[in-house]
Amino acid sequence: MKKKLLKVIVALIIVPILIFLICHHTITSSAYGKTYDEITVIPTNKVGLVLGTSKKLSSGDLNPYYEYRILATVQLFKANKIQFVLVSGDNGSRYYNEPTTFKKDLVKAGIPADKIFLDYAGFRTLDSMVRAKVVFGLDKVTVISQKFHNERAIYLAERKGLKAIGYNAKDVSGQNGLKVHVREYFARVKAFLDMLINTQPKFFGDKIEIK
Repeated sequence: MKKKLLKVIVALIIVPILIFLICHHTITSSAYGKTYDEITVIPTNKVGLVLGTSKKLSSGDLNPYYEYRILATVQLFKANKIQFVLVSGDNGSRYYNEPTTFKKDLVKAGIPADKIFLDYAGFRTLDSMVRAKVVFGLDKVTVISQKFHNERAIYLAERKGLKAIGYNAKDVSGQNGLKVHVREYFARVKAFLDMLINTQPKFFGDKIEIK
């Protein structure tokens, strides 16, 4: 009885760990050679898709993930690596609007307002990638986020028929960075489940042409 119980306990520990590792490795491998840290070597695409996040942390401090994504987007645009910016994020309430907030700061940083398009229904990375293809009519795109996020976005995009590369914004270290990286392991398992059950975006809507 003790041996059987021990086997059950070991299985309950090992199986989840294996699932996490397999999902993590598969997504990392699928994006190998498709994310870039250097502005000089990344291929040119018509549209850069910056994935939204909150501007402020719960403490009230500026969210470094937000700050670094703004900087990366501006770098791409000023280097003529993208012609347009598509900001995809959560617009869950009138008090929380990631796309509009991003646009204001991108304009302040020098990107013309008429070069910025907003996707207000990018509630999840899956939604952002599918809507980029279906709603905004893109066949290929440069995703702008931190590397771990870009890898998952590329994995999802390519399984939905969207060719994607990623420009890696600076990552975040310390306690905040550790929390996000731990959550990413769970997000990657969820990405696999979404592909398995063919999860669709929360909203689609009318098509919008980026030009």
